[in-house]
Amino acid sequence: MSQKIEDYALIGDCETAALVGRNGSIDWLCWPAFDSDACFAAILGNRKNGRWLIAPAEDVIRTSRRYLGETLILETRFETESGTIALIDFMPPRGKESDIVRLVRGIRGAVKMRMELIIRFGFGANIPWVRRIDHSLMAVAGQDMTVLRSPVETRGEDLTTLSDFEVKAGETVPFVLTYSPSHLDPPAPIDPDIALQETEKFWQDWCTHWSRDGDYQDLVMRSLITLKALTFAPTGGIVAAPTTSLPEKLGGSRNWDYRFCWLRDATFTLLALMNSGYTEEALAWHNWLLRAAAGAPANMQIMYGIWGQRRLLEWEAGWLAGYEGAQPVRVGNAAHAQLQLDVYGELIDAFHQSRMAKLQLDEETWALECAVLSHLAEVWDRPDHGIWERRGQPKHYVFSKVMTWVAFDRGIKSAETFGFKAPLLHWRTLREAIHRDVCNKGLDAEEGAFVESYGSKLLDASVLLLPAVGFLPADDPRIRGTIAAVEKRLMRDGFVLRHDPRELPPDQPPLEGAFLACSLWLADAYVLSGALDKAQALLDRVAGIANDVGLLAEEYDSVARRQTGNFPQALTHIALINTAQNLSAARQESEKAAVQRSK
Repeated sequence: MSQKIEDYALIGDCETAALVGRNGSIDWLCWPAFDSDACFAAILGNRKNGRWLIAPAEDVIRTSRRYLGETLILETRFETESGTIALIDFMPPRGKESDIVRLVRGIRGAVKMRMELIIRFGFGANIPWVRRIDHSLMAVAGQDMTVLRSPVETRGEDLTTLSDFEVKAGETVPFVLTYSPSHLDPPAPIDPDIALQETEKFWQDWCTHWSRDGDYQDLVMRSLITLKALTFAPTGGIVAAPTTSLPEKLGGSRNWDYRFCWLRDATFTLLALMNSGYTEEALAWHNWLLRAAAGAPANMQIMYGIWGQRRLLEWEAGWLAGYEGAQPVRVGNAAHAQLQLDVYGELIDAFHQSRMAKLQLDEETWALECAVLSHLAEVWDRPDHGIWERRGQPKHYVFSKVMTWVAFDRGIKSAETFGFKAPLLHWRTLREAIHRDVCNKGLDAEEGAFVESYGSKLLDASVLLLPAVGFLPADDPRIRGTIAAVEKRLMRDGFVLRHDPRELPPDQPPLEGAFLACSLWLADAYVLSGALDKAQALLDRVAGIANDVGLLAEEYDSVARRQTGNFPQALTHIALINTAQNLSAARQESEKAAVQRSK
């Protein structure tokens, strides 16, 4: 019963988020936080696993959607023969409790409507006890409670709350669903009209901080709003996505839980926020990084929970059929226990970039960095599981080794720039040794390109980042060869695969769709090499597959022409922000140079 992934839109309150389908059904919501159990899980099963539908009870002629200006307030318009209604969905900024507000507004004529609420706590498994209290409906199961308030009459039928009502032009019918722990008194009601005004003001005020430089402003603004929505406000942690187990390949088993915070995204995230004028969010993210990584460097993980939790044990929700039958549905992520050397580089780079942007860092930051680099000096030459969290045997992944080089390079630069005490001679020696090691063992001389791992002939899209992190300049023949090899081996229908399809038998289809962030990394490599028109064409191609409200998933199946993977994906939107800003800045520099030459 699930809709296409791109048929969903996002609403949220900066502590959790819900997916609303084009049909007016909320099919995914983890409450009260991103990493809580879902109470609406229909997207991974069927309606009986929980959803909240509000839609016309008659045939719909046309459906359209938009966000109301620069906000996360969603308006879905349904046109029928008898009239038109607007369904306005939003989550107000978090107060004591968390609320979903749904307003049904009559635009033209009179439309008969149907409301269907199926609450199933515990990822669609737990049927709550429902009872009526005054003018509200309370559902309780274990630790969870929701309260529904609306002026329309509701009835219970087949473990479902239903309502049939009519909305005429000029009328508004509100529904408010509120979450609270079940041991507390029922939450106080909120005024839906005031909540709408406050939510609109919150987003509009937040958007005024954006520097609004460069091109692609609508695209960048929507991506920034999405990034803000994926931020867990109490801690500053940013989840990779609000969903679990939306498949990387339709019908496949590569289904992972992304409701956690990855160190891998640290530098990309900071640059996107700082370059857009959001220093407060950047500092909050930096402070989350500092707290999460605190402790023995040997115990540093690739990902943490939104509060900084370390045990993200993985299990399978066997009662859920999976999105379009893609099983298993996983909760938790076993990759948290992997050794991935690249995260050390991303952490140290993030701290260095924060200093360069004049963020006021905690005085303990440099001590942590020194401890991390001391540990990295002992382990940089070990095999690991790589940026893509391969679950097989560890290898000497090229990108992992490059990022250990980045760690020492940024540590050296921070010490030199800011006068910190550091064993610079030792770090410089290690930086040179790692660089030499990568160039000797990570390059396929025949192809003239860097590969996935030492001794391999296979490519990996992460090597596109080598010029961006400063490992080699973009005009180096080895980088040009790497770009050419990626274009030859990893491009499919104009997008970039992250894994080399040659690792599979010729008659077997790729493991997954094109990885959208990798496509944007190629655009960044084009920018650095001066191929601005190629960069723009690729950016436009990725932007062109965003859905009607500007959202992107992790991947794109160019054969089925569908978005795949968890949705919306923070890394995709971060990459889009950075690529748009990089390209715009390069265009401006090119135009300035042209003016200077003409004088």
